[in-house]
Parts: sequence; structure tokens; C-alpha cells
Amino acid sequence: MNKHLNELIELSKLDKSIDDFTPLIVAAQKKLARKTEKRDEVSERIAALNAQVEDANTKIASYEGQIKALNEQLTLGAAKTKEVKTEKEMQALQMEEELAKEKLKHANNEIERLNDTLSVRSDELESTTAELETAEAEVAKVSEEVYAKMASIEEDKAKLFAQRETKTISLDQKILSFYEKIRIWAKNTAVVPVKKQACYGCYMKLNDSAYAEVIKSEDISTCHHCGRILYLEPQTEQSEA
Repeated sequence: MNKHLNELIELSKLDKSIDDFTPLIVAAQKKLARKTEKRDEVSERIAALNAQVEDANTKIASYEGQIKALNEQLTLGAAKTKEVKTEKEMQALQMEEELAKEKLKHANNEIERLNDTLSVRSDELESTTAELETAEAEVAKVSEEVYAKMASIEEDKAKLFAQRETKTISLDQKILSFYEKIRIWAKNTAVVPVKKQACYGCYMKLNDSAYAEVIKSEDISTCHHCGRILYLEPQTEQSEA
């Protein structure tokens, strides 16, 4: 086999091994992202519950203020009753008293309702806070696993990059440039085998002349259909013999 072609095959395999780490990295990042998203969702629920608690407490304080004012109004009204001189004045005071009592009843009912809501939200906050603690523990655990995985991957990639650098230094630069141009669009299929007289990059059948060039392996041959660099695997050559 042509020396340069053999070097390109080895370089292509190295590049594929390096790129094979990408899905592993993506999978690890997605796993961590899912756990983080779950934790953040629980945090948002807690924030919403706290906002509801704050709103309920604000309303309770407002109703308590109304109750205080209404009680003062009723006390004042009772004092005025002693000074009433006409039936009309008495009726007006009675109407004010009834209206104040209705408002008092409504305020007390609302405070009772809001306290019930606070009780429910308190239980929800307790369970959701426990859920958040579990989610945070899962994030911490997965983060540790992912960082360890990433460190291992980076270590392995560094070794492959070192091997690649050694190969690219010794490789003819024109041939390397030719390979890199193909790799831009073909990715890890820049150098592919020929099987059953077909390019295993585009899977198109080669004509007899192109196939003969690949068999000779005297020069670097490319697919006439897609432009990928072609080679015959050892077992293919044996089966053709």
C-alpha cells in the first residue's frame, strides 16, 4: 500500500477515535443538565410557594388592620347612640353598625381562609424543601461523576492528540492539506474503504478504471462520485486474489 495512503488511514482512524469522545461528552453533559433542570424546577416551585405565603400574610395583615378599624368604628358608634336625638339618626347609626359587622364577618372569614391556605402551603413547602435537598444531592453526585468522566476523557483525548501531532508532523504537508480539506465536509469519512467495488462513503459503485486505480494503490485515489480518499482493506485484497 502507498506509504502516504497508509499514513492517511492511520490519521483518519485517530481522528475518528478523537471525535468518538464527543457523544460521550454530550451524554454526560445532558445527564447533568437533566438533574440540574429538575433541581431548578423544584427551586422555582419553592419560590412560587413562598410568594403565595408572603401574599397571604400581607392580606391577613390588611384584614387585621380593617378589623381593628371596624372595632373602633363600632365602639364609637355605641358611644354615639347615647347622644342620638332623632329616629333618623338612630337608623343611620344602625345601618353603619350592620355594615361594619358585615365587613368584620367578611374579614374574619378571609383571615380563616388565608390561614387554611398558609397551613397547606406550609406542608407543601416542607415536602418540596425535602425534594429540593434530594435534587441538590443528585446534582452534586452526578456533577462529581461527570467531572470525573470528563477528566478521564480529556486525558485520553490528550494522548490521541499527541499521537495525531506526531503523525501530522511526519506526513507530507500537501497530502495533509488535501486530507483536511476533504475532512471539512466528510468529517470522519474522509478516508473510506472500497467494498464490493463501492465507495463506503457515498456507497456508489466505482467504474472498472477507478477500481483498478484503488487496487494498484500506487497513488492516493479518490472516489469519482464524492471525492473521498479510497483504500482497499487487507481482507478485501485477499478475497480479490
